[in-house]
Amino acid sequence: MNDLDVLRVFCAGDGRYGNLLGVVRDGRTCPDDASRQALAAELGNRQRVFVHAPERGVVDIRTPGTRMSFAGHPLVGVAWLLDIEELQPPAGSVWARDDGEFTWITARPEWVEGKRTRQYDSVAEVEALPAPPPGEGWLYAWAWEDEAAGRVRARGFPRRPDGVIAEDEATGSAAILLTAELDRALNITQGAGSQILTAPGADGTIEVGGRVRFAPPANPANPANPAHPA
Repeated sequence: MNDLDVLRVFCAGDGRYGNLLGVVRDGRTCPDDASRQALAAELGNRQRVFVHAPERGVVDIRTPGTRMSFAGHPLVGVAWLLDIEELQPPAGSVWARDDGEFTWITARPEWVEGKRTRQYDSVAEVEALPAPPPGEGWLYAWAWEDEAAGRVRARGFPRRPDGVIAEDEATGSAAILLTAELDRALNITQGAGSQILTAPGADGTIEVGGRVRFAPPANPANPANPAHPA
């Protein structure tokens, strides 16, 4: 598909890591629900965004099995790609801005569904967790790396029944939830080395931001899966 862009969202400072995202700039190429779900399944297990109207920021966020009303890293990625100030996912209006290095969106923590956070005593405990840890339900495991500086070490575990994704590399919605619970700005290192920045707003919103880069060229053996830049 020639209008598909593959991005990495929430990259580290050297451009590595980040969560994969596929963006179909012209949603008219997949006009119905069945074709979008089929394409989402074909392109793998990460999230995909179909852009309805670039000038108005109307977007449709999909996984292979579901349509999502809100998700963090897809909206940060689309905001960077389209260079747009407002996005319109099903959850509501999302404001976006770019400061040169980081792309930011502003969202409401009540839009985050089905996730919970759990604090651990140390970074070593978080890093020692198996993927996924025992239990049910989406878990954001975290510990203070430097509490005074707001630095957090985190890992995200979908713990889905199908077990397809054992660990999520960078999760904007979970970072929003944690920021709302702690009510302070955070600098989060998640997964293998992705970086997520957050800040609470006076009106109960949360701003979440990160670096976005185009993914490396696709693996010739499987064009849907770019090589990991680690």
